[in-house]
Amino acid sequence: MPTDLSSVIAATARWLTVAYPASGGALASALCEAQARQAVTVAAWLRYPTEMDAALVTMAGPGGAARLDWITGAERAAEDGEGDDWAWRTWVDEVVASWAAGLLTDPELAALAVAALADGEHTAGTPAEFRRLLTPDDGDRRAAALLRHPDLLAPVVELHLDQLLDRLGPDSTLAA
Repeated sequence: MPTDLSSVIAATARWLTVAYPASGGALASALCEAQARQAVTVAAWLRYPTEMDAALVTMAGPGGAARLDWITGAERAAEDGEGDDWAWRTWVDEVVASWAAGLLTDPELAALAVAALADGEHTAGTPAEFRRLLTPDDGDRRAAALLRHPDLLAPVVELHLDQLLDRLGPDSTLAA
């Protein structure tokens, strides 16, 4: 049974960067995508902490982007994708997107989430670095101005923030 979350991570990061695009060209797009991918990776590893969890979501599917599109007003754009391949949207995980949005807009919450991964199966034996998520420089912040804007991401964050705080434990209430 596959235990790789790469499809969920790639699709959810893509959804975030399509919904909250970079401003400023190819380098800005790459920096924005790197931040989204790091946030989504942390969120996915928290949401599916074991190989069995990852295998189950891979087998059943994560649910897709329909509700996220509706909340952000992107549903018409998705339907109008004449000839475009929109199948990737079925691999978007709403909870992971919500959690990642929370991590991108709250540095304290992001630090708690990365710390929570330390003893997990996904990071065992492999050091994971999330510098662009945890300590973005000015270039990162400019590139992802929309992606890190708390007011813009609030509707997405609020969808599943309580679940994220529960997953992180009592210390996470400081970030709420």
